[in-house]
Amino acid sequence: MALALRPNMAKTYNNLYKKIFTPKNLNLAWKNARKGKTKKNYVLEFETSLRKNLTKLKEELENLTYKPEQLKTFILRDPKTRKISKSAFPDRIVHHALIQIIEPIFGTTFIYDSCANQKGKCNLFALKRFEQFVRKISQNGKTNGTFTHNQIKGYCLKADIKHYFEKVNHKILVKILSKKIKDENIIGLIKKIVANSETKRERES
Repeated sequence: MALALRPNMAKTYNNLYKKIFTPKNLNLAWKNARKGKTKKNYVLEFETSLRKNLTKLKEELENLTYKPEQLKTFILRDPKTRKISKSAFPDRIVHHALIQIIEPIFGTTFIYDSCANQKGKCNLFALKRFEQFVRKISQNGKTNGTFTHNQIKGYCLKADIKHYFEKVNHKILVKILSKKIKDENIIGLIKKIVANSETKRERES
């Protein structure tokens, strides 16, 4: 899991907020947000006035007036039925801009086999690691003496937390982040993003 952390999280960080809305960071965030979606109408619409829209985001973040748009919810069947809540494209740019600053801070605290959304740790990396564990537990398929079913035996647990992002306790999540990040404006931005999903919960309850 991406939230599997190492014990040592003593170092803290401050004065990060201004890095979020630098032109370089916002431009990279826009590029990351549009990957695989360059032909989507909402992307094309944003890019008709790209400089103006990025400048608007910069000013809102800099002046602490940024407010995310209401999430849009739809049903996806692939084939499992899932309810998806989608952020507006400008908000996704802000998400990327934020992650680009704080991901390096938390990325080093994750265990080595944490693959979800980790740079350089794609599905292929996860498969290779799984194969390494299989070979290790099975001793490369070798047996000692007469074969028995107990000689080569291991376990693999596949699990998922149902509706994790909807049900995770946001207060505890922010508290964990606050132990590492001491920049109040960064935490304030995270709270705005989290509050947006909490508003969706209240509308559906």
